[in-house]
Amino acid sequence: MTEPATPVKKTRAPKLSSLRDPLPTAATPAARAARPVRVAGAPRPVRAEKASTDNVDEQRVYHLTHISNLASILHDGHLSANAALTTRPAVDISAAATRETRRDARVTGADRSVAEYVPFFLSPNASVWESIRAEQADPRLALDSHGSEAFDFVMLVSTVKTINDGLAARAAAPTDADDDDEAPHIPSLVAVTNGDAAAPLTRFGATPATAERMLQTLRAETDGTMLLEAELLVPDAVPMELITLIGVCNDNVRATVRGILKASAFKPKVAVYPPWFHTAADPQ
Repeated sequence: MTEPATPVKKTRAPKLSSLRDPLPTAATPAARAARPVRVAGAPRPVRAEKASTDNVDEQRVYHLTHISNLASILHDGHLSANAALTTRPAVDISAAATRETRRDARVTGADRSVAEYVPFFLSPNASVWESIRAEQADPRLALDSHGSEAFDFVMLVSTVKTINDGLAARAAAPTDADDDDEAPHIPSLVAVTNGDAAAPLTRFGATPATAERMLQTLRAETDGTMLLEAELLVPDAVPMELITLIGVCNDNVRATVRGILKASAFKPKVAVYPPWFHTAADPQ
């Protein structure tokens, strides 16, 4: 007598939530991860922090200067930190008291004076620049900067990656002192602040990790207020080849800047971008 075959239970194919969902196989059934048993009084497990996806390398940085200073900057071939200047610029934006305060202020973690760094804004609408655009009194500014219109200034623009790569190349370049046991240390680290670099409560990120975290924090801020006060500080000097763009107010200024550039070896792009030169109160 033949025994009846054991009935085979039919199973439905799993319903896919997306065409991209992989089909499960019989050989590898989905298994639920066992939840860890928590003992009363034991500390909670620390969750691993998610890696940030914010690419701070592409953050633009802006150095403001009067167009009257551009020819001498190009002649020198670099932007110099205030402490390294042997002569004052033709038009000096910073008030004397501001320069003194920045000489006294120290970059936390680097043990150097703020005046030993070239400052960059992190926004083309930085608050000190807004004071010039709006012709507002600002104790940080010299009086002669108020005698200039916004279109008399130019923005020298780079990116965090361009600056960092340039500093790394400068630090790695051989020097005449390489054979000397006491070769001077070449600073190659930028610092990032969350406010005016000379203010007493300002915080610094002066290592690659802390500078990156500071930039991420500033860029993630909802209203962007701190970004208008923040600075990126570059030690000693910034070669002009690291300046990739010069922003100007109008076509006339662009023609003037291009004329100045003809006498130099540097050929950054010169772009007209009026919003950078209008006060925030102006209709855009």
